[in-house]
Amino acid sequence: MSARVLCVLAAGFEEIEMITPVDLLRRAGVEVVMASLESGPVTGRCGVTVVADAVLSDVMGGVFDLLLLPGGPGVGVMRGNGRVGELVRGFVEAGKPVAAICAAPLVLMDAGVLDGRRFTAHDSTAGELPGSSGERVEEDGGVITSRGAGTALDFGFLLVRRLAGAEVEEEIRRAILA
Repeated sequence: MSARVLCVLAAGFEEIEMITPVDLLRRAGVEVVMASLESGPVTGRCGVTVVADAVLSDVMGGVFDLLLLPGGPGVGVMRGNGRVGELVRGFVEAGKPVAAICAAPLVLMDAGVLDGRRFTAHDSTAGELPGSSGERVEEDGGVITSRGAGTALDFGFLLVRRLAGAEVEEEIRRAILA
Protein backbone atom coordinates (compact mmCIF):
# COMPACT_ATOMS: atom_id res chain seq x y z
CA MET A 1 0.00 0.00 0.00
CA SER A 2 1.43 3.37 -0.96
CA ALA A 3 1.73 6.30 1.38
CA ARG A 4 -0.98 8.97 1.36
CA VAL A 5 -0.38 12.71 1.55
CA LEU A 6 -2.91 15.43 2.27
CA CYS A 7 -2.04 18.72 0.54
CA VAL A 8 -4.09 21.73 1.64
CA LEU A 9 -4.92 24.29 -1.06
CA ALA A 10 -5.99 27.84 -0.30
CA ALA A 11 -6.59 30.61 -2.82
CA GLY A 12 -3.27 32.36 -3.47
CA PHE A 13 -1.09 29.25 -3.01
CA GLU A 14 2.38 29.46 -4.56
CA GLU A 15 2.14 27.23 -7.63
CA ILE A 16 5.73 25.96 -7.72
CA GLU A 17 5.62 25.10 -4.02
CA MET A 18 2.50 22.97 -4.50
CA ILE A 19 2.91 21.48 -7.96
CA THR A 20 6.57 20.48 -7.64
CA PRO A 21 6.29 18.31 -4.50
CA VAL A 22 2.90 16.91 -5.58
CA ASP A 23 4.33 15.94 -8.98
CA LEU A 24 7.43 14.30 -7.46
CA LEU A 25 5.37 12.40 -4.88
CA ARG A 26 2.97 11.12 -7.53
CA ARG A 27 5.91 10.02 -9.70
CA ALA A 28 7.05 8.05 -6.64
CA GLY A 29 3.72 6.26 -6.45
CA VAL A 30 2.53 8.21 -3.42
CA GLU A 31 -1.17 9.05 -3.36
CA VAL A 32 -1.60 12.79 -2.93
CA VAL A 33 -5.02 14.23 -2.17
CA MET A 34 -5.16 17.95 -2.90
CA ALA A 35 -7.89 19.32 -0.66
CA SER A 36 -9.24 22.83 -1.01
CA LEU A 37 -10.66 24.88 1.83
CA GLU A 38 -13.74 25.69 -0.26
CA SER A 39 -15.43 23.83 -3.10
CA GLY A 40 -14.54 24.69 -6.67
CA PRO A 41 -11.29 25.44 -8.49
CA VAL A 42 -8.46 27.14 -6.58
CA THR A 43 -6.33 29.87 -8.16
CA GLY A 44 -2.72 30.38 -7.14
CA ARG A 45 -0.82 33.62 -6.73
CA CYS A 46 0.31 33.65 -10.38
CA GLY A 47 -3.11 32.89 -11.83
CA VAL A 48 -2.77 29.13 -12.34
CA THR A 49 -6.08 27.48 -11.47
CA VAL A 50 -6.25 23.87 -10.28
CA VAL A 51 -9.13 21.58 -9.51
CA ALA A 52 -8.69 20.02 -6.09
CA ASP A 53 -9.30 16.31 -5.56
CA ALA A 54 -11.54 17.01 -2.57
CA VAL A 55 -12.83 19.63 -0.17
CA LEU A 56 -10.89 19.60 3.10
CA SER A 57 -13.97 19.13 5.28
CA ASP A 58 -14.76 15.90 3.37
CA VAL A 59 -11.35 14.31 4.05
CA MET A 60 -10.57 15.57 7.56
CA GLY A 61 -11.13 12.14 9.10
CA GLY A 62 -9.14 10.28 6.44
CA VAL A 63 -5.94 8.36 7.04
CA PHE A 64 -2.88 10.19 5.71
CA ASP A 65 0.83 9.71 6.30
CA LEU A 66 1.97 13.31 5.77
CA LEU A 67 0.44 16.78 5.70
CA LEU A 68 1.74 19.19 3.03
CA LEU A 69 1.22 22.95 3.23
CA PRO A 70 2.35 25.10 0.28
CA GLY A 71 3.25 28.74 0.81
CA GLY A 72 2.29 31.96 -0.92
CA PRO A 73 -0.38 34.49 -0.03
CA GLY A 74 -2.77 31.58 0.59
CA VAL A 75 -0.98 31.03 3.90
CA GLY A 76 -3.00 33.93 5.33
CA VAL A 77 -6.17 32.07 4.38
CA MET A 78 -4.88 28.86 6.00
CA ARG A 79 -3.93 30.74 9.16
CA GLY A 80 -7.45 32.05 9.43
CA ASN A 81 -8.95 28.58 9.08
CA GLY A 82 -9.04 26.67 12.36
CA ARG A 83 -9.28 23.30 10.61
CA VAL A 84 -5.76 23.63 9.21
CA GLY A 85 -4.21 24.31 12.63
CA GLU A 86 -6.23 21.40 14.03
CA LEU A 87 -4.83 19.15 11.28
CA VAL A 88 -1.26 20.25 11.99
CA ARG A 89 -1.59 19.50 15.71
CA GLY A 90 -3.29 16.17 15.00
CA PHE A 91 -0.55 15.02 12.66
CA VAL A 92 2.24 16.01 15.06
CA GLU A 93 0.49 14.43 18.06
CA ALA A 94 0.08 11.21 16.04
CA GLY A 95 3.80 11.23 15.17
CA LYS A 96 3.09 11.87 11.50
CA PRO A 97 5.21 14.34 9.51
CA VAL A 98 4.05 17.82 8.58
CA ALA A 99 5.74 19.61 5.66
CA ALA A 100 5.49 23.38 5.13
CA ILE A 101 7.29 25.57 2.61
CA CYS A 102 7.87 29.33 2.27
CA ALA A 103 5.46 31.23 4.57
CA ALA A 104 3.54 28.07 5.56
CA PRO A 105 5.74 27.52 8.65
CA LEU A 106 3.67 30.40 10.08
CA VAL A 107 0.76 27.93 10.21
CA LEU A 108 3.02 25.55 12.15
CA MET A 109 3.97 28.36 14.54
CA ASP A 110 0.30 29.20 15.08
CA ALA A 111 -0.38 25.53 15.85
CA GLY A 112 2.44 25.55 18.42
CA VAL A 113 4.54 22.82 16.81
CA LEU A 114 7.73 24.77 16.05
CA ASP A 115 8.77 25.33 19.67
CA GLY A 116 12.20 23.81 20.24
CA ARG A 117 12.57 22.63 16.65
CA ARG A 118 14.93 23.66 13.87
CA PHE A 119 13.03 25.13 10.95
CA THR A 120 13.48 27.30 7.91
CA ALA A 121 11.11 29.66 6.14
CA HIS A 122 10.95 32.46 3.59
CA ASP A 123 12.75 35.67 4.56
CA SER A 124 9.44 37.54 4.45
CA THR A 125 8.36 35.74 7.64
CA ALA A 126 11.35 36.89 9.73
CA GLY A 127 9.44 39.58 11.61
CA GLU A 128 6.80 37.17 12.79
CA LEU A 129 8.84 33.98 12.77
CA PRO A 130 12.37 34.65 14.01
CA GLY A 131 14.84 31.82 14.31
CA SER A 132 14.81 30.41 10.79
CA SER A 133 17.98 28.46 10.13
CA GLY A 134 18.30 29.86 6.61
CA GLU A 135 18.86 26.33 5.27
CA ARG A 136 17.11 25.30 2.06
CA VAL A 137 15.28 22.46 3.83
CA GLU A 138 15.11 21.42 7.48
CA GLU A 139 13.69 18.31 9.13
CA ASP A 140 13.36 18.10 12.90
CA GLY A 141 11.14 15.66 14.73
CA GLY A 142 8.80 15.09 11.80
CA VAL A 143 8.47 18.80 11.01
CA ILE A 144 9.81 19.45 7.51
CA THR A 145 10.24 23.03 6.33
CA SER A 146 11.68 24.75 3.28
CA ARG A 147 12.45 28.31 2.20
CA GLY A 148 10.41 28.93 -0.95
CA ALA A 149 9.78 28.34 -4.64
CA GLY A 150 13.50 28.02 -5.40
CA THR A 151 13.83 25.16 -2.91
CA ALA A 152 10.72 23.24 -4.01
CA LEU A 153 12.72 20.46 -5.74
CA ASP A 154 14.88 19.90 -2.65
CA PHE A 155 11.76 19.91 -0.50
CA GLY A 156 9.87 17.54 -2.80
CA PHE A 157 12.76 15.11 -3.02
CA LEU A 158 13.07 14.99 0.77
CA LEU A 159 9.37 14.09 0.94
CA VAL A 160 9.86 11.37 -1.70
CA ARG A 161 12.84 9.95 0.21
CA ARG A 162 10.84 10.00 3.46
CA LEU A 163 7.78 8.25 1.99
CA ALA A 164 9.14 6.09 -0.86
CA GLY A 165 12.84 5.64 -0.08
CA ALA A 166 16.20 6.82 -1.42
CA GLU A 167 16.16 4.39 -4.34
CA VAL A 168 12.88 5.79 -5.69
CA GLU A 169 14.16 9.32 -5.14
CA GLU A 170 17.28 8.53 -7.19
CA GLU A 171 15.21 6.98 -9.99
CA ILE A 172 13.09 10.13 -10.24
CA ARG A 173 16.17 12.37 -10.12
CA ARG A 174 17.64 10.46 -13.06
CA ALA A 175 14.35 10.52 -14.98
CA ILE A 176 13.92 14.29 -14.71
CA LEU A 177 17.65 15.10 -14.93
CA ALA A 178 17.75 16.67 -11.47
